[in-house]
Amino acid sequence: MKKRKLLRMFKVSVFVSLLGGCLAFPILPAYGAGAGEPEAALIDMEDGEYAIEVELTGGTGRTVVSSPAVLTVLDGHAYARIEWSSTHYDYMLVEGKKYLPLYEEGYSTFEIPITVFNEPMEVIADTTAMSTPHEITYQLTFDLDGVMSKNQTPQAAAQRVVYMVIVIILICAVVSYINKKRRMG
Repeated sequence: MKKRKLLRMFKVSVFVSLLGGCLAFPILPAYGAGAGEPEAALIDMEDGEYAIEVELTGGTGRTVVSSPAVLTVLDGHAYARIEWSSTHYDYMLVEGKKYLPLYEEGYSTFEIPITVFNEPMEVIADTTAMSTPHEITYQLTFDLDGVMSKNQTPQAAAQRVVYMVIVIILICAVVSYINKKRRMG
C-alpha cells in the first residue's frame, strides 16, 4: 500500500514538473522567431495583411517576383509572401533557415520573414529548372514607403474594374430585355 502511494506521488510530481516546465516557456506563434529562426523586422502597423513593393536583384535576371507582395504583420513583425515567376523553386533560405513552398501547384510561393527594410536582404532560392538543382543568391529590397492596403494594389483595382464591367453588362441586359418586352406588348 505504501509503495502505491509513493508511486502515485512520484507520478504526480513528475506531471507537475513537466507541466510547470511547459508553462515556463512561451509557446511560439507559427511565424515567431524560434531557435534558428531569422528575426523578422519590427514594423509599426496593426496586425493584418497589407501589400509592399519589393525589388529583386541578383541571379540570372530571367525570373522576377510579384510586386507588390503580400505583407503580413504579426505581433509587430513583418513577413512577406514571395511569389516567383517560375514553378521550379523548391525552397528558399533566409539566414540559413529553409522555407518550403506554400502550395504544390502553380508559381513557387513562400512565406518568409522580412529581416530589413529599404536595403537589400540576401536570400537563396533553389531552382530545379536546370539539369541539376542550383542554389541562386538573390537580393530582395522591401520598400517601407511602398506599404499599402491590399485594396490599393493594382490587382485589387483591376478586380474592381472587372466587377464594374460585369455590373454594367448586367444592367444593359436588363434594360434591353425591358425595352424588348415593351415593344412586343
